[in-house]
Amino acid sequence: MAATESLTAERILEATEEVLRRYGPAKATVVDVARVLGVSHGSVYRHFRTKAALREAVTERWLRRTIDALRPYVTATEPADERLTGWLTALFALKREKAGGDPELMATFQVLIGENSAVVDRHEEHLVEQIAEILADGRRAGLFATPEPELPATARAVFHATDRFHNPAHAADWSRPGVDAAFTAVVDLVLRALRRA
Repeated sequence: MAATESLTAERILEATEEVLRRYGPAKATVVDVARVLGVSHGSVYRHFRTKAALREAVTERWLRRTIDALRPYVTATEPADERLTGWLTALFALKREKAGGDPELMATFQVLIGENSAVVDRHEEHLVEQIAEILADGRRAGLFATPEPELPATARAVFHATDRFHNPAHAADWSRPGVDAAFTAVVDLVLRALRRA
C-alpha cells in the first residue's frame, strides 16, 4: 500500500523509461512498468488511462528535456547572434549525445516519436518559438535585420536550415568526419543571412 500511496506520474514515467530501455518499445508493457514500481498495473492506469497515453507522456517528457536545456540561451544577456550560435550548437550536441550515448534508448524513442506526431509537432513548435525569441532580441538590438512580422517564419526557416544537425533521421551522419565543419558553415551562413535580411 505504501508504494501505491507514493506513486506519482513522474515515478511512473521514470520506470517506463527504464522498462523501454530494457525491453524496447515492442515488448515493454504496462505490467512491466508496474512490476518495476512494485504496484499493480491498475495503479499505473489510474495515472495514465491507456498504454498509448503513457507512451505519449514518456515521449513528451523526453523531448521536454531538450527544451529545458536550451532555455538558458533564450534568456541569457549575451548578444543574440552569440546566443543563437550557442542554442544551435547545444541542440546539435544534445541530439548527438542522445544518439551516441544510449543508442538503444534513442532507437526506442524513434519508435515512440513515430507514434506521437502531435507531441513532436508541439516540441518543434517550442523550439521554433525559442529561436524566434532570440531573433526578436537580435532585431531590437540591431543585430538582425528581419522585419518584425517575418520573425516566426524566419525562426522556422532557421530550424529547417539546420535540420541535418538535429533531426534524428540524420543521426548516422553526426559522427562522420567533417560534420562539425559543415555545421559551422551552415550556422555562419544563417547568421550572415539574418544580418542582411
